[in-house]
Amino acid sequence: MLASVKAMDIIYLGHSSFKLRGRTVSLVTDPYDPKTVGFKFPSVEADIVTVSHDHKDHNQSGLVKGVRKVVFGAGEYEIAGVSIIGISQYHDNEKGEKRGKNIIYIYEMDGLRVCHLGDLGHVLSDEIIGQMGGIDILMVPTGGIYTIGPKEAVEVVSQIDPYFVIPMHYNVKGLSQEGFSKLSPVEDFLSNSGLTVERTQKFIIKKDDIAEDQSAKVVLLYQ
Repeated sequence: MLASVKAMDIIYLGHSSFKLRGRTVSLVTDPYDPKTVGFKFPSVEADIVTVSHDHKDHNQSGLVKGVRKVVFGAGEYEIAGVSIIGISQYHDNEKGEKRGKNIIYIYEMDGLRVCHLGDLGHVLSDEIIGQMGGIDILMVPTGGIYTIGPKEAVEVVSQIDPYFVIPMHYNVKGLSQEGFSKLSPVEDFLSNSGLTVERTQKFIIKKDDIAEDQSAKVVLLYQ
């Protein structure tokens, strides 16, 4: 009798931070400074942390307990059976002139390919789309100002064509309005996308759950 394949759990920690918990390894994306963001950063443990860029609302790896490896930069990494690909892009639409570089990460874990776009500030070239390959789950910023906004996010989703879309980096109750007041709420992205929306506190998924011909769906995670 074959052992069942454990599903991946994806939990939203706020802003652009998520915890991915696979069969044997856990990973946290872009942990943030609570004073900067306005949310308390949850008490969380993980084997791996990835940092998309060196800003306080994305680079607080020291707040995650039990970390074996922090990944910050472009390249290919193999850590405890998890493959991570970092692709250098930009935090603005002027090739980094305003806000510098941003790393897109693709995680290959338990048969799933998950992409975290960080603070992407522009739509993607065909060359970069080709480098990324097929994506099952896409974490995309939607708030604008510091990243792509709702309409650009819809375009990037269309470019990448994932099965599941998880919005991040948008305005929400509790977010510090000192630095983030101009961010759009997630509803602006949802209305522009036209996609079916599932709202849940935890996204549980395994590769076998995905049908090749299924339509894309937004998974809106809340804390």
